[in-house]
Amino acid sequence: MNRLFPLILLALPVLLLSASAAEPDPTQPYSATRAEPVTYDIDFRVIVTAPQGTKKLRVWLPIPPSDGGQEVKPGTFATFPTDTKPTMHTENTFGNTFAYFEFNEPQGAQIITHRFKATVWELRWNVDPAKVMRVEKWPASFDPYRRSESRVVVDGKFKKLARQIAGDKPNPSAELNEIFAWANDNLTYDHTNTSLVASAQHALEKKRGDCSDYHGLCASLGRSLGVPTRVVYGLHLFPKNLPCHCKLEAFLAPYGWVSFDVSETQRLLKAIEATPELKPAEKTALAKAAVERLRAGFRDNTWLMHSKGTDYDLAPKASQKVPLVATIFAEADGKPFPLPDPADSTKREFAWMTAHKYTPDRAVIYPFRDWKTLLKK
Repeated sequence: MNRLFPLILLALPVLLLSASAAEPDPTQPYSATRAEPVTYDIDFRVIVTAPQGTKKLRVWLPIPPSDGGQEVKPGTFATFPTDTKPTMHTENTFGNTFAYFEFNEPQGAQIITHRFKATVWELRWNVDPAKVMRVEKWPASFDPYRRSESRVVVDGKFKKLARQIAGDKPNPSAELNEIFAWANDNLTYDHTNTSLVASAQHALEKKRGDCSDYHGLCASLGRSLGVPTRVVYGLHLFPKNLPCHCKLEAFLAPYGWVSFDVSETQRLLKAIEATPELKPAEKTALAKAAVERLRAGFRDNTWLMHSKGTDYDLAPKASQKVPLVATIFAEADGKPFPLPDPADSTKREFAWMTAHKYTPDRAVIYPFRDWKTLLKK
């Protein structure tokens, strides 16, 4: 098999984190080194059109939190043409916060505007696989990141595949590296054939999908080997038809939660290979650098996280659990709106859509589109 992900065989010791050691904690702050801060003025709007005769339109808008990779200033909300004030709610499973709007008997489209500032850092974990430890027994607080769900599935089929891919590797970091390599070799990025909801089943059966399908499958395979994982959603902070994008996070002791972007790394690898001005040796070196950056844990300063986790109840509760919240969740009289996908060139009808503008305080490069960022020391 011709693999863009080179195999690096290391004699890594199997380290165990015993009960006597410091107990893992899912609320552990990011341990990454941060650099290259960028402050953005963000004007984010969503236009929602309820069917004629709707009695109650409900909209949940995720509010990006401050964490080790981003500092979010409180902003302002406005609605048009109906003047509706939001209430703030935090759901219990993952701690995501939402601005909640209710529109009674809405007439025509409703526009919600959220304006705020956010400073975002580039994060590098510099994971050393030799230092990653296995956990003998995960605390119950990790259950939401280890369970089988409707989309991130842990069952016999996924456990068998995970063992085939990485079952002989010495620690969770090495296992994930093999899973990432398998995803790169077997999946095709495709917005015309995607679940949009992190479906591991879709990715495995179709061998294609969007970022959520890539990371839903990798999350399933990681959990199948005992690694806590989660899909995290946020906004790309540059002009783009579809503003939302997700990443994968895995809890690797002692580093804690580490961020990985499998789908965008694959797209960067393909861009490197297709660049005519690069010599073969240069392509090989850049591809190796891209894979090393992925494996070491990397989060760019052009992405703002707004919600974590999959398959949970919103606050206040919606008519059903959500598989995830990519941009907003909306329902009219208890019936959810379909997810729009403007990145799919075959689509024309949308029940809601976003309009967004991000103004950075300096020029910033998206590192998954520009291979020159791999040359940065």
